Amino acid sequence: MAITLVNPQGLPTVDAYRQVAIASGTRTVFIAGQVAQDADGATVGPGDLAAQVEQCYLNVATALAAAEATFRDVAKLTVHVVDWTPDKMSPLLDGVARASGRLGLVPVPPATLIGVAALDLPEHLVEIEATAVLD
Repeated sequence: MAITLVNPQGLPTVDAYRQVAIASGTRTVFIAGQVAQDADGATVGPGDLAAQVEQCYLNVATALAAAEATFRDVAKLTVHVVDWTPDKMSPLLDGVARASGRLGLVPVPPATLIGVAALDLPEHLVEIEATAVLD
């Protein structure tokens, strides 16, 4: 594996992700921010943050597969959530859990959550981008 995920001593342990990704691979894959659209461009889960998070993760997985990669190769995720407030953490984590169940793994690379005013379309509540490193 080109990625080793760790929680170093001296930093808080976060259940949702690891604090550090150590990349030793030679190819880097950048996945554009994925929103909750299906292959036909229809929005999945209008008004449902958990459903949209799940679809975003599934879309990231599809993009990774096109590069012959999986979430095990992801070194960093960035999650943009419209009008972020702490009460949105529960549905966000629910969406991650649902995607994890469908993908058969728990994506735990370092992650940054950014609250934003809006995304590309008013019905999109979340956008997730990824950086992966491959051998």
